[in-house]
Amino acid sequence: MQRTTRNILFVSSEAVPFAKTGGLGDVCGALPKILKKLGHDVRLVLPRYWSMSHKAHDLEWEVSPMEVQMGNCILWCGVLKGWIEDVPVYFIEYEKFFGRAGLYDDGYHEFSDNAARFGFFSRACLQLCRSIDFKPDIIHAHDWQTALVAPYLKIWGSDREYFRNTASVFTIHNIGYQGKFPADVYDFLGLGLENFTESKFECHGRIHFMKGAVFYADAITTVSPTHAEEIMTGIGSNGVAQYIERRRKDVFGIINGADYDHWDPDNDPLISQQYSLVHFSGKAFCKETLQREFNLTVDPGIPLIALISRMSYQKGKHLLIPIIEDIVHHMRVQFVILGKGEKHMEDYFGGLPARFPGRIGAWIGYTERKAHVMQAGADFLLMPSLYEPCGLNQIYALRYGTIPIVRDTGGLRDTVIQYNEQDGSGTGFMFHNPTPSAVYNTVGWVVSTYYDRSPHIDAMRKQGMGESFSWVDSALRYEKVYTHALARRKVWA
Repeated sequence: MQRTTRNILFVSSEAVPFAKTGGLGDVCGALPKILKKLGHDVRLVLPRYWSMSHKAHDLEWEVSPMEVQMGNCILWCGVLKGWIEDVPVYFIEYEKFFGRAGLYDDGYHEFSDNAARFGFFSRACLQLCRSIDFKPDIIHAHDWQTALVAPYLKIWGSDREYFRNTASVFTIHNIGYQGKFPADVYDFLGLGLENFTESKFECHGRIHFMKGAVFYADAITTVSPTHAEEIMTGIGSNGVAQYIERRRKDVFGIINGADYDHWDPDNDPLISQQYSLVHFSGKAFCKETLQREFNLTVDPGIPLIALISRMSYQKGKHLLIPIIEDIVHHMRVQFVILGKGEKHMEDYFGGLPARFPGRIGAWIGYTERKAHVMQAGADFLLMPSLYEPCGLNQIYALRYGTIPIVRDTGGLRDTVIQYNEQDGSGTGFMFHNPTPSAVYNTVGWVVSTYYDRSPHIDAMRKQGMGESFSWVDSALRYEKVYTHALARRKVWA
């Protein structure tokens, strides 16, 4: 049967290799490439942040100037063009909003004009379609930063006819960040007072970007089946369950794929020695490299646990603070820690290497190279997340023969198979309760297994490296969502 190909516009605040703060950047850098290979005409739009050099990324002017009408004014911006392989990438350049260090904050505080910045970006993406004569069948928006795209498609008078047959898909990557802002920017956004209601944009007198997207989008996705159910319950939704549950028939959970062109120890140029399931000896060399780089005692026989994530409440790093010292005192184990975020966590974890030399290493910040070195060299990857919509690091870890230790939630549940002590099967260790004691006991279980049941560790590594989370599988599921969204769009036409 002949497949239907479509015009698809991806709208995102970040995408690898141009900008990344988390999994959103990985997804929007990888999924458009796969959809392009499946035959779709895919375009991607990003803000042109200060960090994106015209020269370094081979950006060329596409449109200049471009008029963008906001609610009560007209702004003028430029548009540059680059590429991710054969996918065109357009960059909205407006120095007042994006010509600054940081994507969403200055490192510690969110920018006070984020509502205006990303409201403007959403409007500019729609104007870009007109300017380059690209009429999308689907506009796929991601997280609160582009949440206004779906509403603008349906309520902005001058756009309604041009986009009459364009359906919107809104993907929630992290429901903890919903885009709540003071109402004084509402006139600038031009959303109309008739839409400032409890079911759409109003939330205790403030503007709520994600609620508006949930109301107006033709389909809503999140990045794992388990998390799709969690966000329709009070526990996992951060207060928006009732609004998402109303759209249950239009809600889908699709596991993120892994970009194995970029994350595979068999062809990874960033690690000290490449290895594979068949030729596994290189991992021992990578472990030694990791221990030396983080000033740990070089010892091939000690279990080495890595943590690679933001230092935030969501990622569960606060659960380690009461127990990591006890773990190091009572268990023969090493830790390496990579990440940045909340200042008190940076201070605490950044100070541990001086207090536990040779046992704990830490790098406050993030570099892609260090993340690869850690995935390749560690024995285990700890992800004690309070909630995790999908998670990519545990998927990468499986491919690198690094066994995940995860909380039983969201995409972690959907991608990790619990270790069975009876036969050694499974791909990781899971715990349920988000408590320090649960983390402590699970790490104890891991360390015991490492020393006492080493054949089980070998079997888990092999099983994990044999797992595959292909972006092609995910893209085929998104195609079905796009078909659903187009059918749903007709209700609004």
